[in-house]
Amino acid sequence: MLVTDLLTKDMAAARLLPPYLPHDVWGSVVRLTLVYNPGAAFGLHVGAQSRWIFSALAVGALVVLWRMFRATRADDLRRVVALGLVCGGAVGNLVDRMRSVRGVVDFIDIGIGGSRWPTFNVADIAVTCGAILLAAVLWREDAAVPAQEPVHGHDTPVIS
Repeated sequence: MLVTDLLTKDMAAARLLPPYLPHDVWGSVVRLTLVYNPGAAFGLHVGAQSRWIFSALAVGALVVLWRMFRATRADDLRRVVALGLVCGGAVGNLVDRMRSVRGVVDFIDIGIGGSRWPTFNVADIAVTCGAILLAAVLWREDAAVPAQEPVHGHDTPVIS
């Protein structure tokens, strides 16, 4: 995933010139438009230090994801795939932040007329799909744990 992300970003940066000029792929519904995003998802921007703030947040998220991976059973393929997708996407966008002050390369542009989804990239697809899969996996794990009855006298007041 990481290699695919970085290769597609490099191709977009080299071929979709000038930046911000849409190139129709499937009418105006699917376009390729080179955009540099110095912030985070959906253009979230926190000022001049966005690059470093979002890089630090990505590193923190990768530490949490690594711990989750270490706690994952070897045969839990869905959880491993979910964590791999989220990590691969996070690393792809982190690499972009480190190699250019302009920001992350986004280029997939979908919408109808003036109603457009924020431009995104392959790393964003991986993070989104991985996060949805991870949420489903964790929800199933949580649902599989039997609920424990409160111990009388500890969790519930006794009324006499």
